[in-house]
Amino acid sequence: MTQLTIIANIIAQDTHVAMVKSELIKLIDKTRAEQGCINYDLHQEQQNPAHFVFYENWHSEAALETHLASEHIANYSAAVEGAIKSFTMNRMTQIA
Repeated sequence: MTQLTIIANIIAQDTHVAMVKSELIKLIDKTRAEQGCINYDLHQEQQNPAHFVFYENWHSEAALETHLASEHIANYSAAVEGAIKSFTMNRMTQIA
């Protein structure tokens, strides 16, 4: 199977940007240490600081699914409940 790329868009409620950013940063070291994680990079939009993007690459769909079921993702989800305006996750395959 080819490498799986994830583009995850997280838009925080305007009143919770700092808290959401802090919770997202907590995910980085734990996720990067996971088996199957190639990279896990967090970005923040310059014009809209409430918009965060994770650019991720995984060795397989199974590695991603293990990540999504992890304790640190569950903790993050509980911590930011009600603070997220929108979340989208796109599974991408590199073609060129």
